[in-house]
Amino acid sequence: MTKSLTSPPPFSFSTDSYGATAKDFITLTKPGVLLLVVYTAAIGLFLAPHSLHPFISLIVIFAIAMGSAGAAAFNMWYDRDIDSIMKRTQDRPIPRGVISPGDALIFSILLSVTSVMTLYMATGTLAASLLAFSIFFYGFIYTVLLKRHTSQNIVIGGIAGAFPPVIGWAAATGSMNALEPWLLFAIIFLWTPSHFWALALYR
Repeated sequence: MTKSLTSPPPFSFSTDSYGATAKDFITLTKPGVLLLVVYTAAIGLFLAPHSLHPFISLIVIFAIAMGSAGAAAFNMWYDRDIDSIMKRTQDRPIPRGVISPGDALIFSILLSVTSVMTLYMATGTLAASLLAFSIFFYGFIYTVLLKRHTSQNIVIGGIAGAFPPVIGWAAATGSMNALEPWLLFAIIFLWTPSHFWALALYR
């Protein structure tokens, strides 16, 4: 019997990560997206009417960055099959065979859990809860439920990417009731689909 042309190709991934470098693990965090998250979180943090000690502010930014990195690593773990067949993503660490899927998942979980715990200890429940929700939204709502099933995935999924300034504001003030953080949220939320659709048309 001949194999159906519509059958998915077989995937063979590495069973260990001994050949990986630090750069490979950093690649799992999607550094380009990570920089945008850090920038927008810092804007929310520093525009807030209440200021934190500079050291605490650095911890807040670091925690948000870790959360973004963990969500990105989960995305690469889950999407390893389609990453293997897309030209743009074939050179990512998991399809390239330098990081095993299991290690990528553990890396993602460690980053995500540590980020939420760190933010909780630095600022309290609200900011940590928003970070946990953002990680969950990107990891499960966008990556698992939406990305492969609807062209509106980036519209709804953009909610996760728009949360960093709200998290930064909440970390500084302990509240998210002000209008300003939600205006920042709206700017990023409205920018995200047009940005990604332009890339999709280009590709």
